[in-house]
Amino acid sequence: MIKSICDNEQQIISGILDLHCKTEIELDPTYSKGNFYKGWSYTPRYKFDIKPQTPDTAQADAQSLPIGSNTINTMMFDPPFLATTGASLEKEDSSNKINKRFGVFPNEKELHTFYINCLNEFHRILKPEGILIFKCQDKVSSGKQYFSHVFVMNEAVKAGFYPKDLFILQAKNRIVADWQKANQKHARKFHSYFWVFVKSKKVIKYT
Repeated sequence: MIKSICDNEQQIISGILDLHCKTEIELDPTYSKGNFYKGWSYTPRYKFDIKPQTPDTAQADAQSLPIGSNTINTMMFDPPFLATTGASLEKEDSSNKINKRFGVFPNEKELHTFYINCLNEFHRILKPEGILIFKCQDKVSSGKQYFSHVFVMNEAVKAGFYPKDLFILQAKNRIVADWQKANQKHARKFHSYFWVFVKSKKVIKYT
């Protein structure tokens, strides 16, 4: 039984591959150090990152990949999900741990534009009925709630994808600063999402 909620991302990805994919993951445009594939017998054939961290990763922007149109069956996307600015990002200390670990955009508008551009690019390179696995996370920023998984789904549909499935990764633990505990106004996010999008031959409308 493949469940929609799990605390192990490798197990979620394996479930997605078993349920929805005809091939292994062929492309990862934000490969980083390849943590998704630890313990697996393979890594994606095409590995890209804006700042490659392994010798077999090529430099490329996920918004414009050196891949032909209609060539990929299955791909993984784990983009940055944070937007902030500040001098602490430049300090070699323990501040802004999550931002430094995962990458960050200067504001929400630029982050969302990045998502939209990437979705359009992925629609170009995927074959018809190709699968995009898109990891995303909701957040609270400057007191405002951002339901990113809803935004991502809406933009994916606009780009020509069908949202075929949704998995929830429950965090075993989270980094929480003292100031966040003292100033909490919203439920703390202890989960993220794995969307499964299919490049559709027809536009799916939601009313």
